[in-house]
Amino acid sequence: MVKKVYNVAIVGATGAVGQRIMDILQDKNFPIGELKLLSSERSAGKKIMFNDQEITVEVASENSFSGVDIAFFSAGGEISTTLAPIAVKQGAIVIDNTSAYRMDESVPLIVPEVNSDDLKEHQGMIANPNCSTIQMAVALQPIKESFGVNRIVVSTYQAVSGAGLAAEKELENQTKQYINDEEMSAEILPVGSDKKHFPIAYNALPQIDVFEDNGYTAEEMKMINETKKIFNDETMSIAATCVRLPIVTSHSESIYIEIDQKGVSVAQIREVLEDAEGVVLQDDPNTQTYPTPLAATNKEPIFVGRIRKDLDNERGFHMWVVGDNLLKGAALNTVQIAQSLIENKLV
Repeated sequence: MVKKVYNVAIVGATGAVGQRIMDILQDKNFPIGELKLLSSERSAGKKIMFNDQEITVEVASENSFSGVDIAFFSAGGEISTTLAPIAVKQGAIVIDNTSAYRMDESVPLIVPEVNSDDLKEHQGMIANPNCSTIQMAVALQPIKESFGVNRIVVSTYQAVSGAGLAAEKELENQTKQYINDEEMSAEILPVGSDKKHFPIAYNALPQIDVFEDNGYTAEEMKMINETKKIFNDETMSIAATCVRLPIVTSHSESIYIEIDQKGVSVAQIREVLEDAEGVVLQDDPNTQTYPTPLAATNKEPIFVGRIRKDLDNERGFHMWVVGDNLLKGAALNTVQIAQSLIENKLV
């Protein structure tokens, strides 16, 4: 029997996430027939090796998607808004890694370990959640399934790679300037389009994305709204504070939850996490075993540790969750969505 293959396009192929998608497709022997690498005019013409084949990057346009089965979009919301509907009309299933369609009621927002059944409702467009939302959902799904979760309070400690390659470079330059006792130049963080910019080196910035009228940032509202959609629970109480730290890769999260059931022990929480898909438990205070961003970088799972019962609320628990924001937080989850489509014969 001949193995079925799929024609794939990657929009934003030369960006950080696009390159990671390519690497993962190659590592996982994804069944690709033809691969199209698409980008802006600035990167068009660049040659990239994939499975020992040299592929020339083409300009993403309205004519790029004929014969494409699966199109990964990771080139910014404006490109997705313009070209993704055209790709769908031409017969491709779009998996979009931007925020353009995440809260669209007709578009499923997918973390495969949590809600892969929602893929059955897709109409050609599927959204990949925000990086911080993904790792929190993976960690909390087994707890929610076993004991129920009705409240989440999360504080994030996010890496600069979440703001792109230019932000990584700015951290590097500022670190050198600080060491050399020079004035640190800041042009990108916390938000390139906002009025003020602050150094990230040796600093912490309690702003990721722009502020909204309610005092929360857009990043914080993404975590709140996307989590409710993924868990299909609008009654869940969620609050988020998102902070950028001078870390290159891997986001960390301090998460407080309140569960529905009484009488649940830390040992029971650990037990469900030990058996959970996509989760690695690293939780032994006696041996100082807990996740760190550096150790999680280039690793596929979400790591969970520092699990404690709240001292005042019998149904409250605290935990520390870490994951590579460019892998499970972006490229890996995107490819896993495509794998789920194939496994469930939805493409």
